[in-house]
Amino acid sequence: MNIAFIPVRCGSKSIPFKNIKFFCGKPLVYWSLKAIEESTSIQKAVVATDCSEIKDVVLGFGFSKVEVFDRSSKNASDNSSTESVLLEYFGVTSYINEDYLFLVQATSPWTHFSDFDNALSQLIVSRKDSLLTCARVKRFFWNNNSRPINYDYINRPRRQDFIGQLVENGAFYINKIGNIVSNGNRLSGEISIYEMPEYTYIELDEKDDWPLAEALMRKYIILVKKTVDIKLFLSDVDGTLTDAGMYYDNQGGELKKFNTHDGMGFEILRNMGLKTGIVTSEDTEIVSRRAKKLNVDYLYQGVGGLSKLHIVKEICQQEEISLNQVAYIGDDVNCKELLQSVGVSACPSNAVTEIKSIPSIVHMKKSGGNGAVREFIEYIIKLI
Repeated sequence: MNIAFIPVRCGSKSIPFKNIKFFCGKPLVYWSLKAIEESTSIQKAVVATDCSEIKDVVLGFGFSKVEVFDRSSKNASDNSSTESVLLEYFGVTSYINEDYLFLVQATSPWTHFSDFDNALSQLIVSRKDSLLTCARVKRFFWNNNSRPINYDYINRPRRQDFIGQLVENGAFYINKIGNIVSNGNRLSGEISIYEMPEYTYIELDEKDDWPLAEALMRKYIILVKKTVDIKLFLSDVDGTLTDAGMYYDNQGGELKKFNTHDGMGFEILRNMGLKTGIVTSEDTEIVSRRAKKLNVDYLYQGVGGLSKLHIVKEICQQEEISLNQVAYIGDDVNCKELLQSVGVSACPSNAVTEIKSIPSIVHMKKSGGNGAVREFIEYIIKLI
């Protein structure tokens, strides 16, 4: 059983009761617990607190995975480490060494459920021991000796050409429970880094941080239903409608694997009166046949000479709609410009990191060719 552990206490000096202070209309800790509740990788959430007020608020959410651990006052002081609370909990709780522990910070409300799921998949695939989250900050750093740390000031790079610096954002950490207990540390062995969008490095430590953090939350995470008016649904093909695999028969003919649930999703949208389409850089007879089977309104193949965004702008002109009325799902860098421009964008779980890092993009639990498009369609239906 994989466990999420959230340490929260009463004693916040800068912002009293910070963890249950309202943030975008909900107590701050709600947002982390909501993401945990929706994650398929986490089976239980433990909120460790010394505070009856926090306990009542947390249990009042009604989340099925959540339970509260009454941490000792000894491990709730200003000088207490998070590890001391973890060890206190596992000292009185049975556990399996090979299960994973997600150490989650309530002060990172931008964490999406797919971040938990994608990060665990990344850790398992990498065969490393533990994982932490970082944000890539494109800032120029100097040391106390007036020397630049991460760039050459004589050849100052442009922001778009600057790789930046990875900064620990504190959103969450993953390690096997046995490692944490034996090492007394949230991290151990070989460490994997899960990269999150740049805005997630902001700390909620001072009152001045709150308005900016709420503005970012509304911009990148919270979708207001009344502003969503989708008229056109579009999808990429390879890695989105398919699993990105390259299959060939004995005669060298190319094959692709599609998902029947995705097909039913297109039919549902069509019956709701939405226009649908496929926009892909590839140009194959297989995709033409699949598009005909799906009965899409638009099929654009081999658009390598023109950007996908250019094509979709032409469709919007023809339909007399705006880009804000378009929903699009894609998985690779040739989709990026379009994903950044439409009203609602999404990516399957197998999308490349650059696409997953697009602010406000919706992360699907499922991968391309395995129902990710249907999952996004169901998400869209809830918004309109």
